[in-house]
Amino acid sequence: MSYSIQGKTAIITGAANGVGLAIARKFIDQGASVMMADRDEKHLRSEVSAVEEENGNARVFHCDLREKLSQANLISATIDAFERIDILINASRQVLTTDPMDPDDKSVEVLLQQNLLTSFRLSQMVAKRMIKQAEGQDVDSVGSIVNLSSIAAQRSRPGLMGFSIATAAMDQMTRTMAIALAPEKIRVNAIAMGSVMSASLKTSLNETEGLRDDIVAHTPLSRIASPGEIADIAQFLSSEASGFITGQILSVDGGRSLLDPVRTAAH
Repeated sequence: MSYSIQGKTAIITGAANGVGLAIARKFIDQGASVMMADRDEKHLRSEVSAVEEENGNARVFHCDLREKLSQANLISATIDAFERIDILINASRQVLTTDPMDPDDKSVEVLLQQNLLTSFRLSQMVAKRMIKQAEGQDVDSVGSIVNLSSIAAQRSRPGLMGFSIATAAMDQMTRTMAIALAPEKIRVNAIAMGSVMSASLKTSLNETEGLRDDIVAHTPLSRIASPGEIADIAQFLSSEASGFITGQILSVDGGRSLLDPVRTAAH
């Protein structure tokens, strides 16, 4: 089986920074046509301009994907630019701390909206498009959806309660959507990340003394992953090489989830 995604069209959300940007760059470099979506228009355009001029297979879409109209417009813009959608990478996510005893803390609601419901609704809309464009074709694969999750879904730390709830829901959504879309030959998988040098982790490392050492000490491979390593996994799950894989939550965490879950809650 081939790991190639050349000639495929992908929508990648959260593409202005960190892991989402790394996945977008990887896909563009591998010959895919990529629609990069994010709320951070300035950073998004600054990142894609040189790439677009050189390769001509990247576009940007500035929007707030919490709005249903924005999701519909994103799909329309992708079809206008590239005529089809083969891959959806739900990489737009937010990390907030939670005070479990504060009744005014809204982080659970915010993270469920941002990290779960946005990806869920966009997946529904993209799946319908994938099914429509495959009508009358006899193919083994119609499309692939990859969600970015976290090992926090299986970890307990009060300060990350909202994030843990949202990612646990994301994992279950991945499994359920995989079953629902399997008859349509659309695969749905997730990447459960450990500590990856994302934009949010960079901020946390700068603000929290000793955090880097703590993460390394509780990761068997003794390091923090680069965003590019997640991009490699995203390519695998989007390619024919993973053609018989669906509904899986693939942990990419340097072995961290093998340790005591209470002591190793994801950062």
